[in-house]
Amino acid sequence: MSRYAISAEETALRQQLVHYGRSLFQRGYSSGGSGNISVKLPDGGFLVTPTNSCLGELEVDSLSRLNANGEHIGGDRPSKEVPMHMAFYQRRPACGAVVHLHSPWLTALACLPCETPENCLPPLTPYYVMRIGKLPLLPYFRPGHSDIAVALYEVAGQHTAALLANHGPVVCGGTLREAVFNIEELEDSARIWLTLKPLGHVPLSDAAIAELEQVYRAKMG
Repeated sequence: MSRYAISAEETALRQQLVHYGRSLFQRGYSSGGSGNISVKLPDGGFLVTPTNSCLGELEVDSLSRLNANGEHIGGDRPSKEVPMHMAFYQRRPACGAVVHLHSPWLTALACLPCETPENCLPPLTPYYVMRIGKLPLLPYFRPGHSDIAVALYEVAGQHTAALLANHGPVVCGGTLREAVFNIEELEDSARIWLTLKPLGHVPLSDAAIAELEQVYRAKMG
């Protein structure tokens, strides 16, 4: 399959990526061939889901392998969204994985007008603040366009996640498990917000947000 030796650590990460991809697909966070996932390897290279692959049908041996420069060196051809993933890795040294989905609630949010593009979601729950903090809205570019990476690079240094207008979310984490948990929390936050929007809502107070940021955000990196 490849022109390089696969370490035990890489084998374990391949298995994790397939596991989490299948889990996200089975629970409706992704459908068809949408969405992509990447994880950083101990040698500085990356594993990426192949182009047009279904997250529910990933195979350990066919995952795309990139070197530390983002060059394809093994497995199937990688997702066209690799530059978007690299924007997070380049701006956030502690980033260990990136997940991009077309999950229904966040994609719906991405298609609505937003009066506060610096943060598309109000701080309704402590878990949104703890895991995400704020969700900036980025302009629309066609999928795979290089300007997505440029726009994401501008905000990735200060944000765990961003929402691509009329497209969907992209989220990072220190590990693959953390990145998956972050995007799950974000999708739930969008569902809660859109459910409450016609009814009214009570956001967390500034004092509560400040306390959460002091205790948790420093740990997120």
